[in-house]
Amino acid sequence: MRLALVTDAWLPQTNGVVRTLSVTSSLMQRSGHLVEVIEPRLFRTLPCPSYPEIRLAWRPYHRLASHLNALDPDSIHIATEGPLGLAARRWCRRHGRDFTTSYHTRFPEYVRARVPVPLRLSYAHLRRFHGAAARTLVGTPSMLRALEERGFRNLALWSRGVDTELFRPGPKWFLDLPRPIWLYFGRVAVEKGIDDFLRLDLPGTKLVVGDGPAMEECRRRHPEAVYAGYRYGEELVAYVAASDVFIFPSRTDTFGLVLLEAMACGVPVAAYPVTGPLDVVTHRVNGMLDEDLRAAALAALELDPRACREHALRYTWQTATGQFLEHLVAARQGDSAWAAVSPGN
Repeated sequence: MRLALVTDAWLPQTNGVVRTLSVTSSLMQRSGHLVEVIEPRLFRTLPCPSYPEIRLAWRPYHRLASHLNALDPDSIHIATEGPLGLAARRWCRRHGRDFTTSYHTRFPEYVRARVPVPLRLSYAHLRRFHGAAARTLVGTPSMLRALEERGFRNLALWSRGVDTELFRPGPKWFLDLPRPIWLYFGRVAVEKGIDDFLRLDLPGTKLVVGDGPAMEECRRRHPEAVYAGYRYGEELVAYVAASDVFIFPSRTDTFGLVLLEAMACGVPVAAYPVTGPLDVVTHRVNGMLDEDLRAAALAALELDPRACREHALRYTWQTATGQFLEHLVAARQGDSAWAAVSPGN
């Protein structure tokens, strides 16, 4: 299969969307498929307003069309709703090509966290964007139901995975900090609910691993926390595994890969009972879900790290990539489904 994967989110960004797309494309290529990633670094870019570390393609249509014309892909997947996603959608509509999309980010809630744009307007835009797709892929059943309630159609599930060889239990002595150690790792941004975590009255140490546009404000308002910045690979795993509880304060994530990564390290989760945690965390087994985040955090200390690890082992990137391929096949017109997934095609 020749796949054009169009995304506004790509390296060097560090987030769940980029991780999902990069792992999926890598596994597909190992299986013999051709994957061309059309991403912002191929174009002239401008900084995203209020989020300058993210670069957005500027007027990308003609160059994107050249890439698609040259590749003549069997399948086109549009992963994001930004300038590249809009340009790819436009090309597909003009050329009568079917395409799939995915819903990775609760964009309306992210926008509203920064500016007072009514949710109904943002969701109307997204319904139009995704409404032309043969299928829109969604990470969890609860997110799928939420989108159906807002009028989205042609939705299908595409789960996620975790690298359990990389993310694994490790020594607690790696962190020489007062315990318990309450960890947040991920993007430090207002839509992630980071302030909900930092405001909690908890014993021990609050540890933030990551960075983002809200970092300066967090340091100013909560100087008592420990800020480690970005960590990668084995070093990130060491920080996670040495913590006692991972606190996930986001109400806007569609899945939350970091939930699986923490559990794979044997670290229980404390989170709100919302989309993402509701589907990924088993309450009172590998995490605690409660509107009282402090109560959830304290209760999570008593959970068995082995149960966390066992749960994470159920999520493999190979299974998730297989789901993705099945949806691409179903979206193709006039071809044999099984021929389409053969690497030789």
